[in-house]
Amino acid sequence: MEEKTLIIIKPDGVKRHLVGRIISRFEERMLTIEAMRYGMLTKETAKAHYAHLADKPFFQDIIDYMTSGPVVFIVLKGENAIEMVRKMIGSTNALEAAPGTIRGDFATNKSQNVIHASDCAAAADVEIKRFFSKAQLATAKHSS
Repeated sequence: MEEKTLIIIKPDGVKRHLVGRIISRFEERMLTIEAMRYGMLTKETAKAHYAHLADKPFFQDIIDYMTSGPVVFIVLKGENAIEMVRKMIGSTNALEAAPGTIRGDFATNKSQNVIHASDCAAAADVEIKRFFSKAQLATAKHSS
């Protein structure tokens, strides 16, 4: 089943010049970039995005990290895109991420783990709408 998912290449991935290497992995798996933009997360948007972790002691650290530098937001489309992307990125904890996964190959620790990906279709829908306007998605769809 064709579906869409959101990934965010986090500040450490951008700072370490990994954007092209990460994108090429997805393209090699026949996932299509439906929309992409480079930008900064505001504290308000980061808090909304990570609201499910608001009661955790590390919540403020995540907000500070995610707003510390530019990120790349990407909507990927393809067959079983959500599950495929989740397998490709690996475990949240870099020490547990298998070699060959994006986090296994590039992440240096649990808190700075290079990439975010939607974990289910409902989350993907909410996250895509959070980071891309209808106009941005329509423009991207029209130009592809």
